Amino acid sequence: MPVLLFLIDTSASMNQRSHLGTSYLDIAKGAVEIFLKLRSRDPASRGDRYMLVSFEEAPAGIKAGWKDSHATFMTELRNLQAVGLTSIGQSLRTAFDLLNLNRLVSGIDNYGQGRNPFFLEPAIIVAITDGSKLTSSSGVQDELHLPLTTPLPGSELTKEPFRWDQRLFSLVLRIPGHASPDPEPIGGVPLDPSPITPMCEVTGGRSYSVFSQRMLNQCLESLVQKIQSGVVINFEKTGPDPPPTEDGPIEMKYGPQSWHSCHKMIYVRPNPKTGVPVGHWPIPESFWPDQNSPTLPPRAAHPQVKFSCVDSEPMVVDKVPFDKYELEPSPLTQYILARKSPHTCWQVFVCNSAKYGELGQPFGYLKASTALNCVNLFAMPYNYPVVLPLLDDLITVHKFKPPAKWRQSFENYLKTVPPYYITALRKALRMMGAPNLLADNMECGLSYSVVSYLKKLSQQAKIEADRVCASVGKKAALDGGIKLRCRSSTLSLAHRKDFTQLLNSIMGDGPALPMEANTKEFAGFQLAALNKEFKPQGLRNPYDIPRSHLLDQLSRMRRNLLHASICILKGQDQDQLHSVPIAQMGNYQDFLKHCPSPLREADPDQPKRLHTFGNPFKLDKKAMMVDEADEFVTGTQGKGKRPGESSSPAGGGAPKRRRCMSPLLRLGRAENNPLVAGHSEIKILSFTHPYSENRVQENGQSSDSEFSLGSEGEEEAPRRYPSPCQLKKIRNQESQELNSELRVLITKEIRKPGRRYEKIFYLLKQIQGSLETRLIFLQSIIKEAARFKKRVLIEQLENFLEEIHLRANSMNHLDGF
Repeated sequence: MPVLLFLIDTSASMNQRSHLGTSYLDIAKGAVEIFLKLRSRDPASRGDRYMLVSFEEAPAGIKAGWKDSHATFMTELRNLQAVGLTSIGQSLRTAFDLLNLNRLVSGIDNYGQGRNPFFLEPAIIVAITDGSKLTSSSGVQDELHLPLTTPLPGSELTKEPFRWDQRLFSLVLRIPGHASPDPEPIGGVPLDPSPITPMCEVTGGRSYSVFSQRMLNQCLESLVQKIQSGVVINFEKTGPDPPPTEDGPIEMKYGPQSWHSCHKMIYVRPNPKTGVPVGHWPIPESFWPDQNSPTLPPRAAHPQVKFSCVDSEPMVVDKVPFDKYELEPSPLTQYILARKSPHTCWQVFVCNSAKYGELGQPFGYLKASTALNCVNLFAMPYNYPVVLPLLDDLITVHKFKPPAKWRQSFENYLKTVPPYYITALRKALRMMGAPNLLADNMECGLSYSVVSYLKKLSQQAKIEADRVCASVGKKAALDGGIKLRCRSSTLSLAHRKDFTQLLNSIMGDGPALPMEANTKEFAGFQLAALNKEFKPQGLRNPYDIPRSHLLDQLSRMRRNLLHASICILKGQDQDQLHSVPIAQMGNYQDFLKHCPSPLREADPDQPKRLHTFGNPFKLDKKAMMVDEADEFVTGTQGKGKRPGESSSPAGGGAPKRRRCMSPLLRLGRAENNPLVAGHSEIKILSFTHPYSENRVQENGQSSDSEFSLGSEGEEEAPRRYPSPCQLKKIRNQESQELNSELRVLITKEIRKPGRRYEKIFYLLKQIQGSLETRLIFLQSIIKEAARFKKRVLIEQLENFLEEIHLRANSMNHLDGF
């Protein structure tokens, strides 16, 4: 999961305008948006994490961190303003510390236990600046200096502020203010001479000097290709140069050459199935672990790997795992490929990694691919020329039953291996089929104090990470207030007899006061600086206002004091109470994050209700209760009618009732008033009284005339009440529909796993119809339970069936169960 951190220069010099008519800051914002669009074309971008840091002081400079969403990132990017200094050193340190916080919590750096290339968190820092002079509160600087002090715990374990999988790239904007008449040069983008360029090269990145919008787009496309999963390693030659080969003669040059020392990256490819890099063998540390040492020596960010130009035979043993990493193209890879020797290799070492000897033992080799299109680094067990023949004999000769002589040789080898290789070696032997060759109680090589310190470091880093995440976007603490001079030694204004006159002079209704009675002079007070985050108080109780906010609230307190006759307190403008930026109106997810966690549901079996903010179509229409009164008021718009109802408007026929889809909710109404559930016309009569007082027709006549028929209209008016046969037919039809819906719900409950059948019996009690109808329905449910072999449910259903027979024999009606 790559981390893309954008470091945007927000110094005042970014307000300068180019010949395009836009400021440098606007160009920087547009460059970030173009970069995100180009990156989104790659399917691997779904796992990207974006962060935003400006040149402001921390924590205000961290605009989007680990826990901020992409929407927050884009909002903060658009709101950036160029008003500060060019403090790029401090901002870079803030960016590196922000990235390293998560590494300390997860322990991905594995201090003192070897460097695992497959344990990585690749990060790319894209700095966009104008390349002007570096300014800070102490003056103008000629070189880039990163502060040595940092609140990050454990920073002393690494010499540099960055890590081997973090690279810095800078886009230095050099777009002129006037269009040049000369044609734009075609070719690569040159390096920029600004002080940030050496820092980019140290981390394995580079800088781009941008002179036009076309160049900027070209650089952005190049940066998107730089997002690779890998780590940076320093390769240095040791020993004499290799002799020329017959297949590929190479011109020999005296003195140091470019391929002797290369600072390049090795690609760590993720597993295509899981998407996570997998490996076995670490790169050794540059020291031998000592169990008596109370501390760990600081490591370099990039390991120094020495390679010997002596041709060796590549060794690979079947069933013994190895790691293969491709080298980034460099002068070293070009030199190895030019030799055209794919069947030989050069061994690699880490100085001081062995207990004795400065160079140490080989932990792998560099080898050109068979097709001579790339160079690979093979990571093997430490001192692989000794252990691989032993493991080969264990597999082919001894058949995993080693004799005493083999065990003695293997134990002698273990004494020369750094202790942190034991875990990887045990894992490899388990994969081979020999899990019992290494004891489980072998030490890791670190002292108890070091192990305790690393555990404590992870806890401190977790606390620091939570603090930083909570302070993201917050402004720095304001300076102290400004002292006011005391021009008067009199008593407080509240003790003066002409207090009313003073209030009138404040509001401008009276004559001006002399200097000694000036109400704007307060002895012993401070003039507070403007706080943009200040929220006005309700002013219901003045004693609830903090002392530090009294001056900010003074104008509102005066207004409410002088307008005491008005009951409503005007502590805030009415429009301000409901003023929300348009960009935040739909940001409901962030609002939910700050809400307290709701209580658990009383009935966990009920489906969860989704919030309907901004989308009324998320409602579960099946579970909505329809109010009959609302149907009567709004039901005249319906056009469908029952077959037996009148279609003439003069008859005043009732509209078609909208049937509630939920059988349980509809059942509650049916039980309370069967006639209401039977026909919609009777519902109209039952809800006439609450609305008869205020209901007026559109033509202005009283609503009572709607139900009054004259002598002439009695013969023409159709029958408004259903006959008993029609009412019985309608009720039977609705009972069948209800039973069909109940059958579907009960069948779904039967198919669910588990033995919680309370809801099934609750639904069975809602069956409508005669005794015969209910018995047939229950027998069909028993057959459905037999299909799914629910023996316990079948027994309970049979008992329920016997209970129905008993009640039928002892009761005159069956409406009670």
